Amino acid sequence: MPFVSHPKLPGKVYVPEIRIGTPKKHSCPDCFSCQHCGDDRCQVCRSDGEKRNTPSQRKPAKENTVSTSEIYDMIVIGGGPGGFSAGIYAMRAAMKTVLLEKGAPGGQMTLSGEIENYPGVEHIGGPELAMKFHEHAQAYGLEMRFQEVCEIEPGREHHSVRLEDGTVINAHAVILATGGSPRKLNIPGEDAYYGRGVSYCAVCDGFFFRNKTVVVIGGGDSAAEESLYLAKLAKQVYLVHRRDSLRASKILQQRIQAECKIDVIWNSIPLEIMADETGGVTSVAVQNVKTGERQNVATDGVFIFIGFKPNNALVPAGVRMNADGYVVTDDKCETSIPGLYVIGDLRQKYARQIVIAASDGCTAALAAAHYVENRKAVDAENACQLTS
Repeated sequence: MPFVSHPKLPGKVYVPEIRIGTPKKHSCPDCFSCQHCGDDRCQVCRSDGEKRNTPSQRKPAKENTVSTSEIYDMIVIGGGPGGFSAGIYAMRAAMKTVLLEKGAPGGQMTLSGEIENYPGVEHIGGPELAMKFHEHAQAYGLEMRFQEVCEIEPGREHHSVRLEDGTVINAHAVILATGGSPRKLNIPGEDAYYGRGVSYCAVCDGFFFRNKTVVVIGGGDSAAEESLYLAKLAKQVYLVHRRDSLRASKILQQRIQAECKIDVIWNSIPLEIMADETGGVTSVAVQNVKTGERQNVATDGVFIFIGFKPNNALVPAGVRMNADGYVVTDDKCETSIPGLYVIGDLRQKYARQIVIAASDGCTAALAAAHYVENRKAVDAENACQLTS
């Protein structure tokens, strides 16, 4: 792996699989094209010329001798529905696979109180569904390590994954399934009553609030869309926004104004989410930012839509991402680096649901298995030519 000079970054930087190429279509001058696939995106900065942290700029992990015997066909990073689906399909394809997860099996699924939209399962708790994913993967003999991943280093022969304890494991293909996280208000009651009246997904949980009163917090497209969705189920929707006009698109604003079930509480911010002795949400304390007046809004549920952030810290330099930080893939979930796949909420797509993440896992594992088999066939052919 060479260290090269780059006009946008000081000194020498670590860049996998590069060579000096022809002039590029993006604004970053004097960049490099990929030696393996011919991709003309910059391997140090993003395609839009934005600077990215490179492995040489990150905090170094503990020194550790790489175990060359630990070469897998696939490494799956993330133990949510997408990661477990990928692991199951990888094992069915007879791939030597390891799944890495830093927390409990199931990811954000374990935080969902009730799930009623997973096909074939009318009603199940999030932790219970997570356990079923886990048990299904165990039944296929999937190796699982519950350790945090610090870095992914793409390579020509294989990709390397460095763990928190300094261990490095290698694989022909890596499937990244680290998901994303909703942005939080960080107010009292938000975490305490999550899954008991506090939600970040109307499609997931709106069904539980039929003919009830709900509060939606936010002012962008997501908040407006989810408010309109909830208005079909709830008897009353209060939309709390800190400004005197919504940031949502004009067409959504018109629909909000036309919906008789939605009342907007302008120029207000939430201060606290309150519940009764059983832990069920009863009201939200909001404060007018102009007058300072505080009021308690009675409600059965609180839906928070102030943004969603992809967990993209492990995405290597050279991988194409959109302006919001989601990874752009092809229909096989493969990124701009061959053999590196991204699935679930980290991938750019229309909707984010458990069933879609599981579908991504299937697609990526099947594609990765085909990629690995082709790599092995080429390696075997080259070995035969060397010995002949």
